Amino acid sequence: MSGDFKKIFSSLEDHLQSINDNSAEIQSLFDYLQELELKMDRISSRLDEVQIQHEHMVKKDVQPLNHLEKQIFLVLYTEEFAMTVHDICEKTKLPSSVVQERINTIITKGVPLVRSYVDKQVYIQIDGQFKERQAKENLVNLSLDSFY
Repeated sequence: MSGDFKKIFSSLEDHLQSINDNSAEIQSLFDYLQELELKMDRISSRLDEVQIQHEHMVKKDVQPLNHLEKQIFLVLYTEEFAMTVHDICEKTKLPSSVVQERINTIITKGVPLVRSYVDKQVYIQIDGQFKERQAKENLVNLSLDSFY
């Protein structure tokens, strides 16, 4: 009879050990999930900040552009890919110094231009989201009358 009790006791000890092992594993998974939740909260907070900054930048009003600025804007707006200042000069028939000066003025007036550097060349294009907004809302106020 005592042999049967030892077997039952041993079986219960094994069962208790597996419960303890499972409890430790569950606790470590719970700790891991809490850590993930904290990281997700931080990411969510950062994403909210970025969205607020982006909305502020996107809603920024565009000041009216003069004739030369509209001409350069239209060249950039109608091109699918980024262009060099030289490319813009060829299309507008304006000198390089005028194009560079007007590009800076366009930026200060609120049009987001993206500059990238490839092989020591500066490429310029209009921000894609701004292009979409321009197509929908005509932020720069382009009209056929402004070119005649």
